[in-house]
Amino acid sequence: MSQVNAPVSVRVDNIARPALLVVGLLLIATNLRAPITGVAPVLETIQSTLALSPLQAGLLTTLPLLAFGFISPFAAALARAYGLERTLFGALLGIVAGVIVRSLGPVWCLYLGTGMLGTAIAVGNVLLPSLVKRDFPTKVPTITGICGIAMGGAAALASISAVPLYNGLGWQAALGAIIVLPLVSGAVWSAQLGSHSPPAANTSTLSHGGPIWHSALAWQVTLFMGFNSLLYYILAGWLPAILIDAGFSPASAGSLHGAMQLASALPGLVLGPIVSRMNDQKLIAAATATFMCTGLLGLIFAPHWSLLWVCLFGAGSGGGVLLAFIAMGLRTRSAHQAATLSGMAQCVGYLLAACGPAMAGKMHDLTGGWHAPLAIGAVLAVAMAIFGVLAGRNRQIGADTIR
Repeated sequence: MSQVNAPVSVRVDNIARPALLVVGLLLIATNLRAPITGVAPVLETIQSTLALSPLQAGLLTTLPLLAFGFISPFAAALARAYGLERTLFGALLGIVAGVIVRSLGPVWCLYLGTGMLGTAIAVGNVLLPSLVKRDFPTKVPTITGICGIAMGGAAALASISAVPLYNGLGWQAALGAIIVLPLVSGAVWSAQLGSHSPPAANTSTLSHGGPIWHSALAWQVTLFMGFNSLLYYILAGWLPAILIDAGFSPASAGSLHGAMQLASALPGLVLGPIVSRMNDQKLIAAATATFMCTGLLGLIFAPHWSLLWVCLFGAGSGGGVLLAFIAMGLRTRSAHQAATLSGMAQCVGYLLAACGPAMAGKMHDLTGGWHAPLAIGAVLAVAMAIFGVLAGRNRQIGADTIR
């Protein structure tokens, strides 16, 4: 009897394990934006309730980005020491702890929890592409696209629900409800801890000044992602304020903020299959930047069409970040190289993005409106298109690397 049942058991196991791995990846992806972007719709009310200055309130957007930039270079080293699976599980536990601390009430807990969240999410941001490269080497665009859908969908839900939760239960509940995501994700991902117990041998630390940092192609991927992140986090942090100044109610502004997040998930439905069929990604990279540029200009000249503009911007931004993550797989030769490029791109990109919200807010104060920050953002979207076309060429890091 055992001889008859064994092959069936093996077949079921061979199907169940990859399926569980994909579900785990999707759940991890839901945690990589929502805990941060869900703050923007209630940021002004938190600022008023806790008597925060504009600079203090802006730190709630800037702190996670600084953590992304400073922690990203060390994520690959953690994966080498403890394995990708265990390190990602630890990141989920860090998100749980960050959400709890951020929601306790005191102002210092708000900032400490936000920093903890940024640190934990940075690890997940860096290592998810490496895991996809290692376990799904022939399906990098498809799996990355599916993860993008989960990432954007969860962020949209967090944005849309933030104002109703605040109105009904207060700001602590509005920020704390997101804990459901890392708890469920950790429960599902725990099944992977015994599957690949040895550390990932082909995941290494980021070497500052090493070969990757001397690669023109690596810098093109990095700056494409950097400008995308800069523009995204400016709008993610300030869109509700921009819309309220244009005459929208806080609830409507929160809903439009959610629409932008939802639109950022839509490219995941089509981008993977499209990229898989194309020889290079130059045209797609230019299109994502064009969508963002159009959305920013639309908010200046026709704010009554804001739903269209935020959806265009969201689709461009979501497509851009997915394309950057896909490029980390397609432009590298191994999971080791993918993790190193991921660390470099996110270190530089998120440190660049950390400057965006504060600079946009300062420019708003100096000019008395949002037109100047949005116009400069449109110019930066053109620069993003240029680097995207260069990064989208069908090449791999190695031939152009100085050793």
